[in-house]
Amino acid sequence: MKKLIFLFFFCIGLNTFAQSASQVNSVFQKIKEGAKIDKNDRAVYDLLDEFYNKNLQSEKDEMTPETVERIEKLASNPDTKNLHILMLFLMYQQHISRTAMVGKPSDTEFQIEAMTLLEKETKDVYGKVPAIIYIYKAEALDGGGKKNEAKATVDQGLKEYPDSVPLKVYSYLNTKDAALKNDLVKNHSNHWMVQQFEIK
Repeated sequence: MKKLIFLFFFCIGLNTFAQSASQVNSVFQKIKEGAKIDKNDRAVYDLLDEFYNKNLQSEKDEMTPETVERIEKLASNPDTKNLHILMLFLMYQQHISRTAMVGKPSDTEFQIEAMTLLEKETKDVYGKVPAIIYIYKAEALDGGGKKNEAKATVDQGLKEYPDSVPLKVYSYLNTKDAALKNDLVKNHSNHWMVQQFEIK
C-alpha cells in the first residue's frame, strides 16, 4: 500500500508545487489567494487526521485506496474549502516522495518552511494543529539539526495528542524516559515505529 500512496504523491500533476524553501511561501500565498477559506468546513482537517491515523498512528501502514481517492477528489476539486492547506500538505508529501524515490536527502529547509506554514494555517483556520503536522515538523527540525526546536515541537504535540504513538516514540528518543519506554514496549510493541527504532 505504501507504493500506492508513494506513486500518488509522485505522479500528482500540480506544476505549481514549490521544491525549495525560498519558493514554498510565495507558492502557498498564491494558492491561498484562490482558496475558499471556511473555518467550519473540516473536510481537509479530517483528511489530514485520517492520513495520520492510517499512516502513522496505526500499528501497520493501513493507507487504503479509498483514502487515496478522497485525497485525489478533494485536491482536484476547485470548490474544496481550505484547499490551500491540502495543497501545501501535498507539496510536502511530493517533495519527500520525489527525493526518496531518487535516493536524495530531502531539503530540510523546505520541510521546515512548509510545516511552519501548515502549523500556522491549520491553527488559524481550525483552531487546532493536526497531530501529523507536529510529527512532520519535528522530523524536519531534527533533520535540519534543530534538536531543541524538534524536542519542543514533540512536547507541544504530546500535550495536545497524549496518545500519539509517533510523538511518544520521538519523545522517548529525545529523553530516554523509562516510563515512556515501558508504555511503548508494553502497549505498542507492534507499532511500526517502535519496531523501526528497536525500542525493547
